Amino acid sequence: MQNSEIARAFDDLADLLEIDGANAFRLRAYRNASRMIADLPESMTAIVEDADRSPSELPGIGKDLAEKITTLVETGTLPQLDEMRDKIPPGVVEMLRLPGMGPKKAAILFHELSITTLEDLKQAAEQEQIRALKGFGKKTEESILEGLAHAQQSAGRVFLADAKIQADAIFESLSQLPSVQQIAAAGSLRRRRETVGDLDMLITADDSTEPMDALADHELVEKVLARGETKQRVRLRSGLEMDLRVVPAESYGAALQYFTGSKAHNIVVRRRAQERGLKINEYGVFRDEDAVAGQTEEEVYAAVDLPWIPPELREDRREFEWAENNALPTLIEIEDIRGDLHMHTTATDGTASIADMAAAAKKRKLKYIAITDHSKRVTMAQGLDAKRLRAHWKEIDKVNAETSGIEILKGIECDILEDATLDLPDDVLAEADWVIAVLHYGLKQPQDQIHKRLLTAIKNPHVSIIGHPTGRLIGKRPGAEMNMQEILKAAADHGVMMEINAHPSRLDLDDVAAAAAKDLGIPIVISTDAHATTGFDVLQYGIYQARRAGLEKKDVANTKTWGQFKKLLR
Repeated sequence: MQNSEIARAFDDLADLLEIDGANAFRLRAYRNASRMIADLPESMTAIVEDADRSPSELPGIGKDLAEKITTLVETGTLPQLDEMRDKIPPGVVEMLRLPGMGPKKAAILFHELSITTLEDLKQAAEQEQIRALKGFGKKTEESILEGLAHAQQSAGRVFLADAKIQADAIFESLSQLPSVQQIAAAGSLRRRRETVGDLDMLITADDSTEPMDALADHELVEKVLARGETKQRVRLRSGLEMDLRVVPAESYGAALQYFTGSKAHNIVVRRRAQERGLKINEYGVFRDEDAVAGQTEEEVYAAVDLPWIPPELREDRREFEWAENNALPTLIEIEDIRGDLHMHTTATDGTASIADMAAAAKKRKLKYIAITDHSKRVTMAQGLDAKRLRAHWKEIDKVNAETSGIEILKGIECDILEDATLDLPDDVLAEADWVIAVLHYGLKQPQDQIHKRLLTAIKNPHVSIIGHPTGRLIGKRPGAEMNMQEILKAAADHGVMMEINAHPSRLDLDDVAAAAAKDLGIPIVISTDAHATTGFDVLQYGIYQARRAGLEKKDVANTKTWGQFKKLLR
């Protein structure tokens, strides 16, 4: 069982118990355990299976939690969690996906209005029943309706990161089977879309029985939904569904191209085939009844006079124009990154010290980092005022002087306030090496005010970059309303960089906006926003977003050497 699954189980249990009215001490214990397990660099399963070790040796894990972890690892289930899921309707838990809807508010709606589904919630809000509840009000009611509309758009999809972890585990198991010759993920996972609706996996095999049996018995699989000679559909314990297709070797490339998509991309490929008197489907490329290609994707694209196109670009945007002109970008790779310029420490809401974050970055062969704790507006993270920030920067200078092999910049994640001023005065920001300006609050303000706020930051001579520019949280909170082209044009004019925040719930800038920034020559920085030493692991998802935008190494500022990057600092 993956650490992320164990952590999610404790988070789910804490949410359900809070809805049920459990005491705060128990809830805190489960949530702390979830965070610790999610950040743990070694496998919890390995600890449980080691006869000489126990989960109780870990900080914050007592006898009760250790027993629950062991039960989860050994059985894949937790009886207490199952009991709570039977007690609290699934629709009540779904409410937690809405912005500003925590377990306490969900509990009030459940207990006082008997709301058990999102449809119930929508009706209650439309009938103005919610505003009368203590702790709610008209604005909360309106926010719920907005959140419901947004949640409906993303229903049934999960973060790329969550889908990839599960797909990778299944891929690893199936790829080791003697009968399996070739295997690949397809669909939106292979295109690295920021959310995934279901999983597709293709294999060639001597016999479909072995891989299908292995998938049915896999620890992540809850139920086999359908099984035929060449296709099997299963539901994973997470709720995600997956199709496994066994295809002939001569059709493998055609099937991989077909099932990778996107639909819009494939329509263009098929049209090009028709123009050449060919037919393309998942079985191959045919002229009349004769197969002329299909064993590899390269053959399929060559049949329509195109080079192979990277999966991340297959959205029918500019990939065909690039391919026809022999101008497909050489997409950025994770190995190209030399610095990480957005992270937090124990000075605010991080879990590691400056030295620990620097050491973890060195292990990942990074050459420079920026420590960018929160400014004072983020009170829930104990944001820094000018006095505390300057003391923090002195500590950064001290650690930097004592640490070899990596440069540590004095940074700050500075809020752009609702009144279009910055959270810290210019004389303080002038002392920083690296200033990230961000929108955290007031995201629902009118576009004119959002623009005024962003332009204030962009025009400030001390601001280096706009971090997670829209402020969105994927599937939960839409970004601020803005004309992105206008904002990017201002950033280009004033020499301000733009961030792709690699956290799987943000990935902000998105791929379309990042491509537009590239067109304007704006240097992009891909940052992890790490809050722990394990937080660097999310970098790959920022890389995926950049690849979908068509970004090359030269387009990303933190691929540069330290000497080159220093010249970009304002």
